[in-house]
Amino acid sequence: MSLRQELERRENEWLSPHAARSSQSRGRLRPEPECSLRPAFQHDRDRILYCKAFRRLKHKTQVFLAPTGDHYRTRLTHTLEVSQIARTLARGLRLNEDLTEAIALGHDLGHTPFGHAGEKVLDRLLPDGFRHWEQSLRVVDVLEKDGQGLNLTEEVRLGIYSHSKGRGAFLPENGEMSGVSLEGQLVRLADVMAYIAHDTDDAVRGGVIAEGDLPEVVRRVLGPRLSRQIDTMVRDLLAQSQATGGERLVMSPEVQEAMWTLRDFLYQRVYDNLEVHGDFIKASKVITELFERLMADDEFFSAQVGPLPEARDRARAVADYVAGMTDRYALTLYEQTFLPRPWARF
Repeated sequence: MSLRQELERRENEWLSPHAARSSQSRGRLRPEPECSLRPAFQHDRDRILYCKAFRRLKHKTQVFLAPTGDHYRTRLTHTLEVSQIARTLARGLRLNEDLTEAIALGHDLGHTPFGHAGEKVLDRLLPDGFRHWEQSLRVVDVLEKDGQGLNLTEEVRLGIYSHSKGRGAFLPENGEMSGVSLEGQLVRLADVMAYIAHDTDDAVRGGVIAEGDLPEVVRRVLGPRLSRQIDTMVRDLLAQSQATGGERLVMSPEVQEAMWTLRDFLYQRVYDNLEVHGDFIKASKVITELFERLMADDEFFSAQVGPLPEARDRARAVADYVAGMTDRYALTLYEQTFLPRPWARF
């Protein structure tokens, strides 16, 4: 028996009847021999962890654009916090931790520079629109490994694609996530738990809000600070879901209401705050002008992206290139392309 087979045997003994099992995966886009050391979902997690798009997350905006302070979140630290919360929940419910972690680590790979501001620009410029969860799937299916993709399992791919909820409900409604594993649904919840707590923490650190500004129901139910907020949400989800036998994910109405209230508060006082949002208006100009230059200038496109594609594919190629940029790369390229430089020869 190989190490992979032994680990699969342990999964079958330990995991909940409602958990996904590596040995029963629906398979990959392209069949390939199984690793003798790692079950399929662990192998997927490793592929995501070592890919280039994952490393670029360290210089992509979470809330504050290109923060110079050492302790503000970036898209990478957000991803790691989502992963940690999701793994804690998965272990408590005896779900598949490898699958949960793979989805969590890959869920934001398609995010643009400058966060949702960059996403809105590309959504406007692309004929078919742009959505970061679709781009995340495109990254792992097509763009990574010089166009080969990571060839992930169907369970991880579907979890990545289904993670986003915008300002909608946290828990699945009316069968909207049918076919998505409980692990994938769990990451969607962990994503919310992470960002409403750590974005609050960053906003307090940045002086945009004070702890005393938080709505009363948030301070009473979730608590005023990050560690208490996450602890409350995690414990509530575990207790309520375990009461169903772990068959579905459930949260108490009181905790859900506090989470909704905190999310709405963040939109009103942080995300749409002119002090925070003003720089993203400027960043939108950066994305727009780089996109338009890459579309119009063949020489510039070839120098930055590579050989010219068919005309119908050019906008898609430009969007892929721009979406993959970090904040600082986009700003540097914009400066080199559009801003005059002092003459340096003496």
